[in-house]
Formats: sequence, structure tokens, C-alpha cells
Amino acid sequence: MRIDILTLFPDTVNAVLHESIIGRAAAKGIVDINCVQIRDYTENKQNQVDDYPYGGGFGCVMMAQPLKSCLDAVIAQAGERRRRVIYMSPQGKPYNQETAKRLKRDYDHLVLVCGHYEGVDERFIEACVDEEISLGDFVLTGGEIAAMAVADSVCRLVPGVLADEQCYIGESHWDGLLEYPQYTRPELWEGRAVPEVLLQGDHEKVERWRRKQQFLRTQKKRPDLYEKLALSDENDRKLLEEVKKEQGRMQLTLPVSCRPAAEADLPAMMEIVRDAQASLKKHRVDQWQDGYPREENLRFDMERGECFVVLHGEEIAAFFTLSTREEPTYAAITDGKWTEGMACCVLHRAAVAKRYRGSGMAAELMKAVERQARAYGLRCIRTDTHKKNKPMQTLLRESGYRYRGNITVKVNDDHDPARQGYEKIMKK
Repeated sequence: MRIDILTLFPDTVNAVLHESIIGRAAAKGIVDINCVQIRDYTENKQNQVDDYPYGGGFGCVMMAQPLKSCLDAVIAQAGERRRRVIYMSPQGKPYNQETAKRLKRDYDHLVLVCGHYEGVDERFIEACVDEEISLGDFVLTGGEIAAMAVADSVCRLVPGVLADEQCYIGESHWDGLLEYPQYTRPELWEGRAVPEVLLQGDHEKVERWRRKQQFLRTQKKRPDLYEKLALSDENDRKLLEEVKKEQGRMQLTLPVSCRPAAEADLPAMMEIVRDAQASLKKHRVDQWQDGYPREENLRFDMERGECFVVLHGEEIAAFFTLSTREEPTYAAITDGKWTEGMACCVLHRAAVAKRYRGSGMAAELMKAVERQARAYGLRCIRTDTHKKNKPMQTLLRESGYRYRGNITVKVNDDHDPARQGYEKIMKK
């Protein structure tokens, strides 16, 4: 790709385009960027390139002759190519990523003409310009900034300029969507944590999360682009429907906090229990179907200081029990084993209120569990769930827990005692 920029300020443009990534690509010969001084081609003894406009008005207009002579010299030097002469103008078509892809795909020589003063003689535009491009609905003092933007955005699409095409395929505007959020070290900065999914090493989940974030970001920041989305990929259409469904659920708009449960919380907690029991029964999961947990179970947990409620604002949205006592049934684990040499706490009796399902409250609950485990001075958390309780299994895996084997819990004779054991070792 060869790009010639016709300008009155070649040193300024060169200083930008021959640095960093584009500059390195030019040094390697991957792209050829030339900044040509228009003033060198004037036939005026004073090297004049502009004059007063016919009909009067403010400022001066760039003359057609220096521009045409400069363009002719550039074309003669470049030879036969798939060429496009572009005038950077506030009257041009607004520039976007699709235009950048078209210019890279259809041409191997771009001539970018930078106007100045009050513009250029219209006859040069009529005779020599193939296309006018604007950065947006505003006016600059010259076309140099716009030309540099076009040159940079086109050159980065040329093979070899970036390390891999994936460097630009997932970026903003490539397929009509904005880019997903990016994070780097440290994992926690000023109280803000990196999303858990990015720390788990599951590339498929990471890609799915990132794609969903593209939909959400575009909808929030550029609703005009979001309304124009025309998705051809079936997976994208399904994911977008999932996003819409999630947005129909309750949103967490108030601060989420956690505190020890109190006697006054029992009515709200038991309502959560009853809703959870009904949901498990509906999905044929034989868990919490023998009247457990009862008020006395939760009260016993409170007395030991092991029961906690998760609040959305002032409303109880979830609860859990986190015990530092050994769970006797876990010692007889089969088909696997727990991590040895780790002091652990055990997560029991956790549930989210019905109206908070799908809101992200379950993930907030798991974060609260981890904070409490650290408050205990422990890094290992163990728990169990029924083999048919797929939502809980998914939540555990997404929260960084690993399946460790099978255990048997004590329940009434007519209920299934088989459970799956999960464990998480938190980083120091």
C-alpha cells in the first residue's frame, strides 16, 4: 500500500506517521507513506499557493495549479496502480471503518489531498478528485489531521503491519460493534476487580463474555449503531437474544453489601428458602425437598456467627452459611479427593431471592463468600450440590470452583443423598 499525502506541512505529518507501529511498518517496506510539499510545485515566483476568492469573502483559497502539478508528479512517480485521489473535506462523506476496509481492499495507492485556508479551487476537485472524506460534522484548520487518521486506519489493515489480523478484527467498528473492555495487572485496583471470567483460563467463556460485552457496550454508548445491527451469524443472534432476555430481568442498581444475619432477618430468609424449594422441585432436583433448611437450622448458624445475608441496598437478596467446622460427610469423598494440607471453610445453605435470579446477585453472593473466607484467614472453600442442580454447578464453575468427587449427605430415607463436591483455592 502506497499513500501520498499532499500537504503544506509535510514535516508535521511525517513526524506522526513515521513513529510507532505505522512507522516501523514503513521502515520495513510493508507500507510506503510519502508526505509531499505542495508549495514545491507552484509556478509563482513567491511560491504562492493561495489567492483571494472571486466574489469576495474572508481568507484565501488554494490555487488549482500547484495542487494539479503536485498530483501529476506523484502519479508519474507511482506508476500504474489501483489509485484513489481523496480530498479531505468537511463536505465529504463521514469516514468509518467500512470506508477504511474498502480503501484497503480496492486500492493500492491512495493520494490524500490536504486543503488549508478557506479550501481549494473547486475546479481542482471537479477535475482531479475521486472522493471527498470527512472525519465528522466539524471543521479543522487543515486536512492534515484527517489525512493522518485515514492513513493510519488503512495501513493497520495491511498484512504485516500488526502482528495478527485478530489485532483489529475484534476492535470497535470492525463489524458494527464497539470493542469489549480490556484489563491488565493488577487484578484489584482502587477497589475495582478484574471480571472473574477473565481469570479462569477458559478461552471459550472469555470469548463469549467479550462478545456479549460488545453488544452491551454498543447499546449503551452508540445506540445509533446498535439499531443498525444486522447479524448473519446464528451464534451472534442467539447471544443477542440472551442479552435482551437478561436486560428484562432485575438490574442491580443499588450497593451490594454483606453482614451477619440476625433474628429479624429470618422471615425474609425463609421466604427465599421456600422459593428455592419450589424451583428445585419444578426442575426435579431432589435437594431441599425434605423440609430442610428449617428456621432452627438458620438460627443455629446465626448463633455460631456463620450465617450471612447479602443486601441490595437495604433489601435481603440472598443468604449463605460459611462454616469453619469440618464437615464429617466430606471425609468419605469418592471418585476423587480434596486438596491435601489445606485448612478449609465449608459453604452451606446458600440461596438467592426469586426476584433477583438472573440479576447477577448469585455472583455477588459468591464474592461475599470469598471475602468472608479471607476474613476467616482461609483460602480454601468447599461445598456440595445435587448432581441435577445444573444452575448451582454452573455458578460454581464460573466462580472458579473445581469438581473434586462425590459425597453422600445425611437426608431422609426417601430422598437422594448423592452430592457432588466442589472446591476453590483462592490466590494469596
